[in-house]
Amino acid sequence: MCAAVLVLEAIALALAVPVMIGVGDVAPGAALAAGLGLAAACVVVAGLLRRPAGYALGWALQVGAVALGVLVGAMYGLGALFLLLWATADLLGRKIERERAAAFAAYDARRAAEGDPDPA
Repeated sequence: MCAAVLVLEAIALALAVPVMIGVGDVAPGAALAAGLGLAAACVVVAGLLRRPAGYALGWALQVGAVALGVLVGAMYGLGALFLLLWATADLLGRKIERERAAAFAAYDARRAAEGDPDPA
């Protein structure tokens, strides 16, 4: 889920660049560097989510997306929306993984108590 949030966020950040230039009167170089830089970072971090550090980088990207509000006020709202999506995906994903591990442990314990051989 987290990777999907980051990819969608990358698309939104890339599409926000023309808005920053046209509506926010941000210099094109700054808008391109900030918007496309964060968009590219989102795609890279989506690929790094196999490692725990990827999640920490994902949280840092959310702070960066909210900080784009300094350039254009509407980015505070968009950044907050993606922060909420990221937090939900991360926290629910962790909960699902804990419950899944507990279910597998209970299954293994039940099989061991019944004397069933290991299926592997």
